[in-house]
Amino acid sequence: QVQLVESGGGLVRAGGSLRLSCEASGRTFSTYVMAWFRQAPGKEREFVAAIRWIIGSTYYADSVKGRFTISGDNAKKAVYLQMNSLKPEDTAVYYCAADVDVNPGTVVPAPRYDYWGQGTQVTVSS
Repeated sequence: QVQLVESGGGLVRAGGSLRLSCEASGRTFSTYVMAWFRQAPGKEREFVAAIRWIIGSTYYADSVKGRFTISGDNAKKAVYLQMNSLKPEDTAVYYCAADVDVNPGTVVPAPRYDYWGQGTQVTVSS
């Protein structure tokens, strides 16, 4: 079992930056994929970014490409999301997710992930 805890959310003005952290426990970093999703009120949970640990590949939603960076630190048992040039439409609860199964499919669909954190709120004002 993997437990995930997010932190680092907050209130920032448009154009500003935030760095989210996800600390893992349990079968730490035995996962194949870890990802960040976000969900705004009344909207579906949306893919943001993912990392395949073994090969180190990263993936980004078109809406955040060039602005957000996902990274991991095995020594600190954490995955991060650096968010720059934030926009009001980035406002959402951000969730960390982990997939412990071999899955040849895309990293985008939320149902492929086995474990989820409780989320951290990110609010971007105009």
